[in-house]
This record gives sequence, C-alpha cells and structure tokens, in this order.
Amino acid sequence: MPDITPPHDLASRSDIVALVNRFYEQVRRDELLGPIFDEVARVDWDAHLPRMYDFWEAVLFGAAVFKGNPLGVHLDLAARTPLTSREFERWLQLFHATVDALFVGAGAEEVKMRSARIASVMQYHVGASEALIRT
Repeated sequence: MPDITPPHDLASRSDIVALVNRFYEQVRRDELLGPIFDEVARVDWDAHLPRMYDFWEAVLFGAAVFKGNPLGVHLDLAARTPLTSREFERWLQLFHATVDALFVGAGAEEVKMRSARIASVMQYHVGASEALIRT
C-alpha cells in the first residue's frame, strides 16, 4: 500500500521549502509566467529559491532572515515587460492552488491571505509606477 500522507498545516521552514519548490515548478511550466521568469528576468533559481524560503519564513513566522527589496525587483521587471492584473492573478491562482494541494489549516489560510495582500500591493505599485512613467 502506498504511503499517503494527508495534508497538514503549513507550520515550519521545511513546509515553506516544499511550497516554494512546488510553486515555482508550476510557474516555470506556465505559459504566461514561465517566460517572464526564465526569459525576461533570467532568474538564477539556485539563488532565487533560498531567498523565497527566507521571504516566506519572514512573512509567516517573523524570522529575521530575509534581505531584499521585492518591490524594487518587481518595478525593475515591469520596466522590461508588462506586469498587468493578468500576470498577478495567474501568480496568485498558482500559488493558492499549490498551497491547497499541500496544506490545510490556519497556516495555509494565512499564507493565502498574505500572498493576496502582497500581490495587491505589488500590482498597485507597479501600476502606479507605470502611470507615472506615461505622464
């Protein structure tokens, strides 16, 4: 009989690592998002993934491990390729689907809520920045 582990709540760094790894596997295969990450941003995945582990550990657990400027990175990327509500909605859709596939519970709901807020703030600032550039 196969070993089937029922979903559990997102509660540790190892859970974050599993989430981030699975999510970015989906992103890289996605027709809309994959080219942005691999062809436009030319993400160094060996460096990016550990930063994302640190980012989400800081967001969810308050760990003082993340160093970076996510808004600046997204503003720079938006200067090179369109980042519209379509891209942000797809990112969020994939992220939530990945959370739901791996986890259940308060931590899972918290990461989905926080990811929606983060996407909204990023989208607002990228849109606000684009509006300033056009005027």
